[in-house]
Amino acid sequence: MLFFLLMVDNLSLLFNAPILSAQLLVDGILIGAIFALVAYGMALVWGVMDIINIAQGEFVMLGGYVTFFLAAAGVHPLYTVPAAAAALYILGWALYRTVVFRVVDKDMFISILATFGISIVLQQLANELFEADVRTAESGLGSLFFADGLIVVSQIKVVAFICALVLGATLFLFLKHSRLGRAIRATAQNARAARIMGVNTDRVFATTFALNAAICGAAGSLVVMTWLVHPYLGLAYTLRAFMIVTVAGLGNMASVILASLGLGAAENFAGFVLGTEYQAAFVFSLLVAILVWRNALLSRQRKYLK
Repeated sequence: MLFFLLMVDNLSLLFNAPILSAQLLVDGILIGAIFALVAYGMALVWGVMDIINIAQGEFVMLGGYVTFFLAAAGVHPLYTVPAAAAALYILGWALYRTVVFRVVDKDMFISILATFGISIVLQQLANELFEADVRTAESGLGSLFFADGLIVVSQIKVVAFICALVLGATLFLFLKHSRLGRAIRATAQNARAARIMGVNTDRVFATTFALNAAICGAAGSLVVMTWLVHPYLGLAYTLRAFMIVTVAGLGNMASVILASLGLGAAENFAGFVLGTEYQAAFVFSLLVAILVWRNALLSRQRKYLK
């Protein structure tokens, strides 16, 4: 009963203080750009390789640790974003060559089990090596004030938002105009036809998986600067990415961005109304609702086709 009373009080506060809603919306949109990076990486692997990567969030977590330890060594955190991306690219390539190539062209359920195993291994290794402490990398940037100081925006969130958009745009241009990017798109459309046309699809798959890991590494670098990192961080980002891709669909970058910004804003409002301890539960509940909605939509389409 107390929970519902607090929820009603928080809702009334939002209605009575619109500036608070503006604050939550701005913060949610800024963090949503990072969600978009992680989701676009998942959509890339899913669309090209037909693999749902359950280790997506662990790549984010490891990218955060790369930045944290480089920052602890005296490097400014913003300069470590390329290093985090490069380190995770190498890891992604190695994981493809040792594990993932064995499940390409297999049933999707097998790939889910394989990447779930990778997720557990990376999570436990991080816990053993880095311990379960919560870490963050201080950027040293201040805050921006709007509406006579009633809206406060951390500068690192703005920088992270811009970095996420730049990285996303760079990836889009790479896939659209580079030779390797065209090979990736051709493989996504029809891998068998791409092989006949001389495309080395194994190399394309390896590059795609490594690129996804690099994207997540860069996202993790931004996450540790704007929030925090710990060994068990990954699941939440995997779920967010899966939810966004499920809503937006594969190969539609604009929809991925819109869904990511919407999720970031919705999470922020849910955290305020329900309490931060229920924010993760909100994400899980939203995922279930989206899956039920998609299933109902597909069922209607199948009946219509019959």
